[in-house]
Amino acid sequence: MKKLRLYLRMLHLLAIIGLVTLLAGLVSLLERLLRHDLMGLRQRMSRWFFARMSNALPFRLSVHGELPQEPMLWVSNHISWTDIPLLGMLAPLSFLSKAEVRSWPLAGWLAHQAGTLFIRRGAGDSSLLNQQLGHHLGQGRPLLIFPEGTTTDGQVLRTFHGRLLSSAIESGVALQPVAIRYLRDGQPCMITPFIGDDDMLSHLLRLLASDPIDVQIRLLQPIASTTLNRNQLARRAHAAVASALAVDSETQARAA
Repeated sequence: MKKLRLYLRMLHLLAIIGLVTLLAGLVSLLERLLRHDLMGLRQRMSRWFFARMSNALPFRLSVHGELPQEPMLWVSNHISWTDIPLLGMLAPLSFLSKAEVRSWPLAGWLAHQAGTLFIRRGAGDSSLLNQQLGHHLGQGRPLLIFPEGTTTDGQVLRTFHGRLLSSAIESGVALQPVAIRYLRDGQPCMITPFIGDDDMLSHLLRLLASDPIDVQIRLLQPIASTTLNRNQLARRAHAAVASALAVDSETQARAA
């Protein structure tokens, strides 16, 4: 029965990926013909894809809080690659990702087509990157980043790095803190975290073969960026997410 469930979920997911690959190719061709950036269309297409991808995964989703009615810089804790489709289905978002993802077969191309911005670790170009993020936000395009800079097992919350929050201040947009967690029988799920030396295919197969997993997403009170510096913003967002996850922010910040 488990194998049948795995195969059916795999077929469902492959069908969705095949369809969105075709659509992304058509949008890319249309952009070239029109010589015009269709980011808004790509974001809406990505949201459509993420919603169907999330439905193909073994998740039971509950969302608490209100979706922002204006463009914001979303900041969330980070547990797995599955955070992206689950959060991306809520609103037409772009994401900030590590540069290595750009070279992943198919997934990297799809991420690029979805409007993902890529960052190279240790490149020392945070000023230029903040300008790019600010330009993106300034055009009214919501953006989500994971300020921990890495994934965790969901039982700790690492320090939020503030260097990329300058883009929110310079663009005059608020922060939208988000808390996400995965539960099985009321306890943190140990299948979902994508950490360490785990590889994408093995993780996906384990996930597709698993029993349903509860996902809780909390959209927290937005934080105005106009009166705070980037480090103050980072600490405020970190404390809000830590509180929502029932994690002690000061202890975890020192441990990070």
